[in-house]
Amino acid sequence: MTGPVIIGLTGSIGMGKSTVAQMFADAGVPVFDADAAVHSLQGPGGALVKDIEALFPGTTNEQGVDRQKLGAAVLGNSDALKWLEALIHPAVGAMRLEFLNTHKDAPMILFDIPLLFEKTGADGVDHVIVVSATEQDQRDRVLRRPGMTAEKFETIKSLQMPDEEKRKRADFVIDTSLPLGETRRQVQNTIEKLKAPLA
Repeated sequence: MTGPVIIGLTGSIGMGKSTVAQMFADAGVPVFDADAAVHSLQGPGGALVKDIEALFPGTTNEQGVDRQKLGAAVLGNSDALKWLEALIHPAVGAMRLEFLNTHKDAPMILFDIPLLFEKTGADGVDHVIVVSATEQDQRDRVLRRPGMTAEKFETIKSLQMPDEEKRKRADFVIDTSLPLGETRRQVQNTIEKLKAPLA
């Protein structure tokens, strides 16, 4: 066995993925959060701030990238989105490799990747876990977010693979429409199943 088992955790917007990732972390599984990596690259003094300002003038300030302004610059503009991704993906990939090296002795590690199927594909991960919920729960959660509108939600959803398709491609599905304790039990069961072949 060379290196840890790599788990890819994914799920559409509002499905409860961050909550589930935290449950894995609480259970002692090292978690690489792709969103957090992007935030650090785009935050104050972040490695990509200058490049993003050059591509999209007026979208940064002393706090780093203004996510609202950058969102407005790329949402619905496929070319702009491609340019931005061409900057971000290699930088996040390098951080992920570094994380992998740091945790190379762990039995398993979890990559929390929101757009796993849409962008990177499941290459490079041994198992895929999809976090899912009912459509109504998803909608209610997303529309509670500050600055979110029904129209914006529909635009984001249209860029993501349908939940039903993600579930079909998953090795494990964790349902977050259930009470929190039940979701935690699903996480624990999944960890035990993943650990069984390593014993």
